[in-house]
Amino acid sequence: MSGQPHEVAIMDQAQIERTLTRMAHEILEKNPSEASLAIVGIHTRGAFLGRRLRDLLAQLSGREIPLGALDISFYRDDVALRGLQQPASKQPEVKDTDLPFPIDDAVVVLVDDVLYTGRTIRAAIEALFDFGRPRRVQLAVLVDRGHRELPIRPDYVGKNMPTALPERVSVRLKEHDGRDEVVLVRSEVPA
Repeated sequence: MSGQPHEVAIMDQAQIERTLTRMAHEILEKNPSEASLAIVGIHTRGAFLGRRLRDLLAQLSGREIPLGALDISFYRDDVALRGLQQPASKQPEVKDTDLPFPIDDAVVVLVDDVLYTGRTIRAAIEALFDFGRPRRVQLAVLVDRGHRELPIRPDYVGKNMPTALPERVSVRLKEHDGRDEVVLVRSEVPA
């Protein structure tokens, strides 16, 4: 029987800021003269991280980088399970997809907070291709916790953090949660 969850701090605000700056440099190194570079964040926290990365990229490169946000609620492969008596997870909160630029022939960097099974990214790629055909899609994640179920690999990783299956990684961002931090959540077994 599990007790109260226990949180272990992994990254604080300063570490998240340094990590995003490093990731922005890596994106520019891989795409040095790419005029068609665009950032698309996956709702919810990926969209906030995407905005931060876009701002850093614009500051470092001196050019405007298009920014979009993608809602994948209806592309997830567990939506069909949600109609059961005991849903696999809570009902999705549908957000707006906002892609105010043509993605055809663009180099799109998808941004998410945590990479786990790969199913969110599969859904995001499927949703993205409903809006056009990018030349290339790259993936940037703040935390890669392992346990992939699909053959998906990020191009840019803030922190690799191997986890046990029952553990969770929680990314909190000031835009949504009031503070910046990454914590590992473990269920404690009572003594």
